[in-house]
Parts: sequence; structure tokens; C-alpha cells
Amino acid sequence: MSTVEKDAQVLVKRSWKLPVVYVAASILLLVFGVSTHGDVTIRLNDKSQSYSIPDIVTSGAPIVWVLVALTILVTACELIVTVRRIDVPSWARAVGMSVVGVSTILGFLLYAGSDSAGAVTLTSTLVSTVAISTPLIFGALSGVISERVGVVNIAIEGDLLVGAFAGIMAASYFQTAYAGLVAAPLAGALLGALLALFSVKYGVDQIIIGVVLNVLALGLTTFLYGTIMKDAQDVLNTNRYSLPDLPIPGLVEIPVIGPVLFDQSILVYLMYAAVIALSFFLFRSRWGLRLRACGEHPRAADTVGINVGRTRTANTILGSAFAGLGGAFFTIGSGLAFTDNISAGNGYIALAAMILGKWNPIGAMSAAVMFGFAQATARMLPNIEPSIPANLISMIPYVVTIVAVAGFVGKSRAPAAENIPYVK
Repeated sequence: MSTVEKDAQVLVKRSWKLPVVYVAASILLLVFGVSTHGDVTIRLNDKSQSYSIPDIVTSGAPIVWVLVALTILVTACELIVTVRRIDVPSWARAVGMSVVGVSTILGFLLYAGSDSAGAVTLTSTLVSTVAISTPLIFGALSGVISERVGVVNIAIEGDLLVGAFAGIMAASYFQTAYAGLVAAPLAGALLGALLALFSVKYGVDQIIIGVVLNVLALGLTTFLYGTIMKDAQDVLNTNRYSLPDLPIPGLVEIPVIGPVLFDQSILVYLMYAAVIALSFFLFRSRWGLRLRACGEHPRAADTVGINVGRTRTANTILGSAFAGLGGAFFTIGSGLAFTDNISAGNGYIALAAMILGKWNPIGAMSAAVMFGFAQATARMLPNIEPSIPANLISMIPYVVTIVAVAGFVGKSRAPAAENIPYVK
């Protein structure tokens, strides 16, 4: 081996996080493979489609063992790459993580569904995944905008909460769900204005003020819910006004993915547009360049004429408006009335998705979908195997969050100037 090749190997940092996670996944799948017996019923049909797809009944064990072989193969490759310090393209790592993640989840579903009276309702679970992921994606996009400009937005949880509250209140009062679609981002923007005021103008620690705003949002919505809303339930907190589904003709009839992607409300379609637009403008426009400059090197941005304070303030408010819009999904997007703490920690999961996605809109969306799928799977499990303890099922989304952050967050680098007040 030449000196140049040796020097190149030294530059590749060795990390055992992925190999350890992959080995754990391989062991778990081996347990599933040994424990899987009998047939499993896989249901691909969705009630929204005009035709019926028959259930697939097959033996679960052979499929699980194929997944075991795939996971062990990826694990072996990752161990070789880590030991030899081989530089692997990011797309190859993404493929490996996808194979291991999907194999583990499918293996678990086949294990739970084998020799059971219930069915693995794949399409319905994916529909539920999109519904659960929508507020997470809006919250993660909020974090991307805020932190890329240099402001840590811990207040995503509060933004979701006030968005849900304002959305249902406006929809009930004006008797149209579209009024809530306007009020929700405005409520989030108002909370974002407070975050910008204290963190940008007065230099208060951004993490501390974010936690304070979360407590403020929870206390304020709880107080208003217990006083104003409960006294006028039919006027200010009715679930009669929810966003209707808008199926796209033709596309909605595509097997499996049609009802998942193309039979949704306008809020989900806005989420699609937000991810695409932000992915483009953040890296391909003057607005995105100025935003990122303020988050990476505000002094340099100031020297070329960018008003750092104004840029940080405006984009913090914009990011919070995104989260407020996502909060509307808990009420008018789901046909539910507002209840205490309806966001239930989703803001913190959105924050984890943003970090796991490396402050990139596409990455944040992918991580949010992963968390959403974990929660949708947890909701499906009682129908497959009622004997599984409910407390164990409710833990699944949060365990996935902890494992994902612990295993992969070390590979992310935050914007250099976040949580650092800029003073001229």
C-alpha cells in the first residue's frame, strides 16, 4: 500500500455506532426468525379504492429469514468498512440504513402477524403513517429554517400546540376549516416573534427561552381550553369543521400508494409543496444563501451588507409559522376537537427528526416519516396480536427516536453560529 493510500485511510474517522446498531438489528431479526411460525395475512386493499385487492396469505418464516440474510450482509459490509476505514458515499450509507431499518420493521410485523387471526394491514398503516408524519414534517421544517439562520427553536412543541388551538377555534367560530388553516400559522408566527424578540434582540439563551415558550403555550392553551372553550364547546371547539380529503383522480387508484399519497387533505398537499420548495430555495436562491450565511458566519454576512438581526427575526417567525400550520393537523386536519396537550411531545420528536436529517429538508422529512411509521405500526399491533402489552406498544415510537438519535446524531453537524447571539 502506498503512502498516499495510507494517509487517505487515516483521514476517514472510525465510528462504531452504525456497526453496533446493525449487529443489534441482526440479533433481533434472528430472534424473530426462530420465533416465527405459521401463516401471515397481508392486506393491501384500502376501502377508498373502487376495486378490491385480495389478501395475501403466506408463510412468514421464509420471508423473515430472507430479511435476516440481507441484514447480516449489510452488517458484515459495514464492519469491513469500519475496520478498514474505507470512505463510503453517503448514498450507500443511506441505502444500507434503509435496508436494515425496513428489514427490522417488516420482520417484526411478520413475527407479530404469523399464526394470528389478525392481518398486517400494510396500506392502511402507510395511510396512518402519512397522517402522523405531517405535523412532524412541518415541525422539522420549522427547525430547519430557524436553526439554519442561527436560532435554536426548542419551541416547536409550543408552536404545534398553539397552532392546533387556534386552528380549531377559528374553524369553529367562522364555521369553515379553511379559517383555521389561516389562523394556525399566524398563532405559530406569534410565538416565533416572541422567540425572535428575546433571542435575537435581547440575546437571551435560545434553549432557555424555547423551553419557557413551550411552558407558556401549554399553560395558556390549558387555561383557555378550561375556561373559554369548555363554556362554548359547540361554538369554539367543535369537530364538525375539518379539512375534507381531496382525492386526485386517476392517481388515487394506483395500488397501495394511491390512497397513501393522493387521497389527502389540502394540509398534506401543502406539506408536499413545503418540502419541495424549501429544498430548492434553501440551497438554490439568494434568500437561502443569506439565511445560511447568518447561521454559519454572521460576521461575514454583515460585512457584505446582510442585516443579520432582521434576517434571523424574519426566518424565525417564518419557521414557527410552519410549525403552527403543522399543529392544525391535530385538530382540523384529523377531525378532532382540541384537548389538553394535544401535541403530546411531537415537537420534540420533530426536533430529533431535524437533527437526524442533518438540517436538510429531505433528510428531516425522511426521519419524520420513519418516526411516523413507528407510531403507525404501534397503533396497528393490537389488531394483529392483542396479547402484546399496551404499555410496551406505546413505547415503540420513543424507543425508535432514542435509538435513531443515539446511533446517528453524531454524524450531524449543526450550523456553526446557532445559539450564539450576534452583536455588532
